[in-house]
Parts: sequence; structure tokens; C-alpha cells
Amino acid sequence: MTFIEKLRCLFTFGQGVALALPEIPTDSMPLPLFKQWFEDAAKSGILLPEAMSVSSCSVDGQPSSRMVLLKQFNEQGFVFFTNYNSRKSHELVENNKVALLFHWNVLQRQIRIEGTVEKISKQESATYFHSRDRGSQIGAWAAKQSQHLSHDGELQERMTHFNNKYAQGEVPHPEFWGGWRVKPTYIEFWQGRANRLHDRVCFEKQENDWRNFKLHP
Repeated sequence: MTFIEKLRCLFTFGQGVALALPEIPTDSMPLPLFKQWFEDAAKSGILLPEAMSVSSCSVDGQPSSRMVLLKQFNEQGFVFFTNYNSRKSHELVENNKVALLFHWNVLQRQIRIEGTVEKISKQESATYFHSRDRGSQIGAWAAKQSQHLSHDGELQERMTHFNNKYAQGEVPHPEFWGGWRVKPTYIEFWQGRANRLHDRVCFEKQENDWRNFKLHP
């Protein structure tokens, strides 16, 4: 984090508690509000405001969570990328219900998202893959995500192998790597308040519309 970013964080800290949450009209849509809060987080100087927790659940009911980076969002949903052979991908195939969580402590804000997932198209995944730096592209080939390492040097050996294999030209997009799109059915905007009287503004999908309501903290 740069010195300027640290100053921004210091200046921003506590504003979420001190400043009132603007009234949200009953006909509001959640995506514009998400966009505004996401931009506020980026402006605050927070490191990686796009970091979010993804929670999946196995068929036997065991939940698991991990941090990933949000790469795209629009009316269709929220997109992150991963290895399709990873534990989370296997769980999302078995059970397509998912939850996301953004937590921006400096702003005393968090956003909870619940919904279902679907794979994005191969073309979309390939386009994003080729926008990454070459090291990350090689890393996607080298890492057998969520599988046991056979020995400590295995990952570096695989990096060397694929660096040599794709030394010339474009690194091909692996079919086992791509994006998941979370299609939201519930979005909750949480704003910290003094005395723990927090604001909780919620949106629930009902057919093609969103119902807007508030919850007790």
C-alpha cells in the first residue's frame, strides 16, 4: 500500500459509522447501489477492494469458504475465475447454491450476496485468460488446484515444464480453467452504526423484480 493509499484509509476510517446511510428509494435496484459502494471502497484506499469470500457447500452439507477476486459484474451477475478441478468448482457443480461476502472494515460496510452459479462461456474465459500476465497464465497450467503436492518441489518443476513448453508464442487457454458467474437472488447491504444499531438494506429477487426491505441489526 502506498503512502497516499494509507492516508486515504486513515481519512476514511470510521466514516461509515459517523455518516448516515442515504435513504434508499423503494424502487431502487441493487446493482447501482453495489457499483456505488464498490467505487467508494476503491476510493478509500483499501487494498484489493475486489476481494470477496466465496462460500460453497458439498452435497453432504459441509460448507467451505475462501477469498477470491471479483473480476466482472453487471446485471447478469458477479464473475470470478478459478480452476474447474478445484474443490470449490467440484462443490459448485454438485450444489449450485453459493454465497459471496465483501467486507470493507475501513468503511464499516459489507455486502452479502446469495444466489446460484453457472459457468461463463469458453470464449469469455479465454478472453480474460489472455488479458492476464504471462506468469499467471503459466501458473494456471502448473497448479493442480486443491490436489496434494507429491513433493515440495513439484510446483516449481511444473512451472519450469510449462515455461519451456510454451516458451514461444501465445500460452493456450486451458479448458480446465475459467469463470463462474454468480446470479444473485438476495443482496444485503450492511452499514455499521454506533451502539451496534446497524443498517441492513436488503433486496430479494422475485421473478424479474427486486423487493426492497430492511432488517433489524
